[in-house]
Amino acid sequence: MRFLRPVLFMAVCLLVFAPAPARAQQAINLSFGGFVPTGEDARSDGDVLIANRDILSFDVKDFNSGSIGIEWLLPFGEFFEAGVGAAFTSRTVPTVYSDFVNRDGSEIEQDIKLRIAPVTATVRVLPFGRSRAVQPYLGGGVGFFSYRYSEVGDFVDFTDRSVFRDRFVASGTKAGPVALAGIRFPIGDRWSLGGEVRYQKASADLSEEFLGSTLDLGGFHYLGTLRIKF
Repeated sequence: MRFLRPVLFMAVCLLVFAPAPARAQQAINLSFGGFVPTGEDARSDGDVLIANRDILSFDVKDFNSGSIGIEWLLPFGEFFEAGVGAAFTSRTVPTVYSDFVNRDGSEIEQDIKLRIAPVTATVRVLPFGRSRAVQPYLGGGVGFFSYRYSEVGDFVDFTDRSVFRDRFVASGTKAGPVALAGIRFPIGDRWSLGGEVRYQKASADLSEEFLGSTLDLGGFHYLGTLRIKF
């Protein structure tokens, strides 16, 4: 859990050094929506999904997934907020070899799974302030992206065309930038509903076990939000 330490340290500092009025207006922001990975034309050089598309039948868009998250927000004055949060996305894509089948004519099947759990520290700017009935905002910060990528199923040995069953797994944490934009609508004194678009960018190195040398972790989160002040 080393990747959590910088974010937890920031959270403690915000809580300790924030003025008492700001601490009294802190909020929890819940988000629900979808994650769209970086498209095929913009993925990192050597990306494993692009390499696998040469032999397997799937599209990068098949890895579109649900996204859920929670974020602690702390206001600083009328126009700024700091946030520390975590989210989760996961998708398993069944696939088959494009040009090879088993000797009995059946498909050679394989499951590819991508899981990303971002932990982020961000700052928001509310250009019209937090007192308006409509509150647009822009922001950015840093994310620590815990990932797990796996290929499980049947594989072709291209030296002798034999088929074997195996599993290959890569996991770790990479840091990268985060940018966001959104809008929210207060309902009463404690609740706000809204929407947000969040972009993340990072890339992980993979071992020689995989066809690709990198795994692109970037993409867009499209979210509905529920903010609760306490």
